[in-house]
Amino acid sequence: MTGAAFEEIVEDFEFLDDWEDRYRYVIDYGKAMDPLDDALKVPATKVDGCASQVWLHPKIEDGRFSFDGDSDAMIVRGLIAVLRALYNDLPVKEVPQVDAPEQLGRLGLNDHLSAQRSNGLRAMIERIRSVASEAA
Repeated sequence: MTGAAFEEIVEDFEFLDDWEDRYRYVIDYGKAMDPLDDALKVPATKVDGCASQVWLHPKIEDGRFSFDGDSDAMIVRGLIAVLRALYNDLPVKEVPQVDAPEQLGRLGLNDHLSAQRSNGLRAMIERIRSVASEAA
């Protein structure tokens, strides 16, 4: 239940042996993402539970889920981009069914993020699942 964009990340990670290279990849992936409009960086889009500033702006159009996001930390911005690859353009009813920890585990992220980053990632996933569940 993952899209082509996420599968491409998984394939790219298979060629990167060094975790420094993988971190750089995630950071570069985040840099390539369009920044979130400052007007959308409001308390309603801010994700609590993250060590850095994180905003997620979900959209549901024609029954499909997507979101934009941003962070003041480059690695977190990259994680947002990875989550976008995982969730964007799924039917909204399928979003809560995605086993994000399992999918992200395919990248080995669970083993290489600090406790604070892992907590922030969980908070972002919970926000995504909650918004999609409410909309479904």
